[in-house]
Amino acid sequence: MSRQLVHRILGISVAFAGLLSLEIPTWAGDYAVHSIAKTDLKAVFGRVESRDIVQARARLGGAIFALDAVEGNSVKAGDVIATIVDDKLALQLAAFDARLKELDAQLQNASSDLSRGKSLLAAGTVPKASVDALQTKVDVLNNQVTALQADKSVVLQQVAEGKVLAPASGRILTVPVTKGSVLMPGEAIARIAAGGYFLRISLPERHAAHIREGDEVSVGSRGLEGGQSSYQSARKGKLIKVYPEIQDGLVLADVEVDGLGDFFVGERTLVWIPVDKRNVIAVPPSAITTRYGIDYAQVSGASGPMDVAVITGETFATPEGDRLEVLSGLVDGDTVIAP
Repeated sequence: MSRQLVHRILGISVAFAGLLSLEIPTWAGDYAVHSIAKTDLKAVFGRVESRDIVQARARLGGAIFALDAVEGNSVKAGDVIATIVDDKLALQLAAFDARLKELDAQLQNASSDLSRGKSLLAAGTVPKASVDALQTKVDVLNNQVTALQADKSVVLQQVAEGKVLAPASGRILTVPVTKGSVLMPGEAIARIAAGGYFLRISLPERHAAHIREGDEVSVGSRGLEGGQSSYQSARKGKLIKVYPEIQDGLVLADVEVDGLGDFFVGERTLVWIPVDKRNVIAVPPSAITTRYGIDYAQVSGASGPMDVAVITGETFATPEGDRLEVLSGLVDGDTVIAP
């Protein structure tokens, strides 16, 4: 056998082996193209807001003796976050104590005089008017003691108001004071985000008529990264409020979603909100193939299958599975062969 014939036989064998190694596509069946309803989503940035921003204020003027409020810490309603001390109050309390001791001594003396007067009145040696005067003196001293104790209670209450309490449960946003600062009554010690978090979004005016309270929205993960991957991993939320006023061509709305407790107030994240519904041509994504950057769909025709160039949109979910929107190339009634 000549060398050329051997080479030709080897070449034919290699070619035949290559043909056997090719994957012959199999088809799952025909898909009848028809228009389906698609919800258009608008991607906007939502800003994390607190339902309430409350301020812990000083009720007493003085210097901050202790400061336990730290930005970012969580507090409960009634927690002591600062202590304010006014040195004048301690002096007033000392003066009240000294005055009470004085009145107590006078009251004991007057009570003794009244007891002797009553004894002498029983013996008939003093007139009743003298005993009445002694009784009046005792009553006046008792009333003075009661009034002084009430004034002391007012000062004690002022001392107790030196403890600044958290007005609500939440997270401390800012603490504009430092230990040792001198404050006047009513000045803020801390700002607290209370009542939970929500997302506030703003939409162009043209979408105002298409959004409704109760609509389901998708909320992306933390950060400003967008894209299809962020949408696929998004959490579900609900539109809870649409504001009736449009400002600067924007309509405001609030979105409620779980899991915002660790977000920063003012942090932004992506929100996809439904703004319209329309009928589109869509097919299973597997029905579209891409060759040299061009998308094709294999359509069943009278003369057999033929490739049709198409322009595709985005993939969206339906009850029957994922569908890929076809912007052009297919019409309602076509039959697509899906591999």
